[in-house]
Amino acid sequence: MRVLGRYKPNIPLAIIEAKDNKHAIGDSLQQGLDYAETLAIPFVFSSNGDGFVFHNRTGLREVKEESLRLDKFPSPDDLWRLYNAWKGLDGSAKALVLQDYYDDGSGKAQRYYQVNAVNAAIEAIAKGQDRVLLVMATGTGKTYTAFQIIWRLWKAGRKKRILFLADRNVLIDQTMVNDFRPFGDAMAKLSTKSKTMERADGTNIDLALALDGKRRIDASYEIYLGLYQAITGPEERQKLFRVFSPDFFDLIVIDECHRGSAAEDSAWRKILEYFSAASQIGLTATPRDWLCWVE
Repeated sequence: MRVLGRYKPNIPLAIIEAKDNKHAIGDSLQQGLDYAETLAIPFVFSSNGDGFVFHNRTGLREVKEESLRLDKFPSPDDLWRLYNAWKGLDGSAKALVLQDYYDDGSGKAQRYYQVNAVNAAIEAIAKGQDRVLLVMATGTGKTYTAFQIIWRLWKAGRKKRILFLADRNVLIDQTMVNDFRPFGDAMAKLSTKSKTMERADGTNIDLALALDGKRRIDASYEIYLGLYQAITGPEERQKLFRVFSPDFFDLIVIDECHRGSAAEDSAWRKILEYFSAASQIGLTATPRDWLCWVE
């Protein structure tokens, strides 16, 4: 039997692997360690019902592995303190890491690799790292993962204005009506062309637009989604992104960034350079050696 211990939903801290007392206390420890490696969990317990073996993967204590009685079992707060020391999280960083995931009430659980990606990105930004690259295979939910990262940063007040960039209209439109739907009226598309889209549940929605017919920007939104091609180009008049002040966005998320958005010879790179003060998160299934960020 396996039990996954969480400090709160989607913040796993420990695994308990248990067998009956016909086995030795530590017989299931290696199995637990294998799962802990996959799930990025620091604490592993093995038990046969008579006691526990505790394996601490953080390296912060001289004793890496010890036998415990039930009355010596560490509390969630004890493990959380060790976890924060292991991750190097201070007070403000801990507050961000504890920000809730979005929950639609359906009981749908994120897959472990999505949780790993979301938590790793949040922890990196919480500690001041402003360039993050998420490499996830096609079909593993990169856009949904990006939504959860943005949601937590936005709800925590750490990132108040966000730009999501893609290179195909369908990616923007589907993202707005599906994964990003919970942003509601705070979200708009950088486009002059109105469009009615069908949601997954069969209902229709008119996409909110941040541009009028004269390509003037409504700066009252918090979440903007746009095509690279729609906000930049070889001619100065096409560089719509320059209408925003360089410090307007706190966070930029670049979908399919392997297609050239960060390449040194890419016209799209001008967007990242212009908003270089913002945190930048790239999403890709195809990392390349030349992929780099604007510092």
